[in-house]
Amino acid sequence: MADIRPIWNMSKEGFKQLYDQLPGNKPDFEEVWRLTGGNPRMLERLYESRWKLNAVIDELINRKELTHDFVRKWLSHLREAVSDPDYLWYNAPEELIDELIEKNLIMYFLPERDQWFWIDAPPPERDPELGIGKYVAWQTPIHREAIRRVLESSRRS
Repeated sequence: MADIRPIWNMSKEGFKQLYDQLPGNKPDFEEVWRLTGGNPRMLERLYESRWKLNAVIDELINRKELTHDFVRKWLSHLREAVSDPDYLWYNAPEELIDELIEKNLIMYFLPERDQWFWIDAPPPERDPELGIGKYVAWQTPIHREAIRRVLESSRRS
């Protein structure tokens, strides 16, 4: 019998090993870690874009359909969630949670941080820089940045 568990982001040590295998010039590891939070798919996207963060964020905005209508509908909740993802756990409507999960923007109801529940090292209890709360986390800091960017552009509109 097998236990199926979600794989989320890699530990910093494991992610560094993957990063070190990438050829060519690349940004400082700490910067890449801060942007990806250990997500190997985001590392791949950054690498494929030749480290053009804005291109990766714009592509994510389009692919996830982060429209002005979506943001306008959930404006106050998204503003709070960008600062603290656990805001979604305590205060957001279920419809918003469902949309964020469907768009694969957040991990909702993070399992305990016990090693048993994680393939590698468990994530920290909270890490505001990476967008990790106790119960909710952004898939990556880049996902959170995509929401932040659409919020800012909606404010200017």
